[in-house]
Amino acid sequence: MERFPDESEARRLMVDIGRRLYERGLISATDGNMSCKLDRDRFIVTPSGLCKGFMSEDSLIVVDGEGRVLEGSKKPSSEIRLHLLAYSLREDIGAVLHAHPPIITAITLAKLPFDSAILPELWVSLGPVPVAPYATPSTEELPEAVKPFISNHNAIILERHGSLTLASDLEKAFFMLEKLEQAALIFALSILLSGGRIPPPLSTLELARLAQVFQITVSS
Repeated sequence: MERFPDESEARRLMVDIGRRLYERGLISATDGNMSCKLDRDRFIVTPSGLCKGFMSEDSLIVVDGEGRVLEGSKKPSSEIRLHLLAYSLREDIGAVLHAHPPIITAITLAKLPFDSAILPELWVSLGPVPVAPYATPSTEELPEAVKPFISNHNAIILERHGSLTLASDLEKAFFMLEKLEQAALIFALSILLSGGRIPPPLSTLELARLAQVFQITVSS
């Protein structure tokens, strides 16, 4: 039986995670957006034009599967279509988080070949992390650019535009983001300390061993 979160608890968690994102520099000013699935056709989302580090529970909005506002006086994020697309493609997704982590975003600007298989804990938690090609934010181009990756990936890097993490609940989506940005920092430091050498990913044999030990199936 499908379970959905209590709305009051979902509101408290979204406010808390918005504060964490802002304090840790994973978003700035009014950047980023979050959503949480309340039931099959109701989603709580962050408002447009408001710093996510200073939200209140009553500033959040509830929309239906078409993005129509059901509760709240503010406008939903302009990128709500990206969230609704993810929910429509995967029933297991209960939360979507889009942030602007600076290191992973800088890696896309430098066009460095970031590979989640460089660290065992990242690979086990996230699996392959693709890079969606650049698309104009807040337009239909963005969902279209990300659409090919949603079905088989829980974390997606957006070229020049941050990251998207998808999970059963919002806290898991936040932890995925934390792991991704931490790995990006390690990746960048490795290049700096090695004089520019790109760190190699784990071998196919090593990845197979991880899959066996942690009993995971990883999509390509």
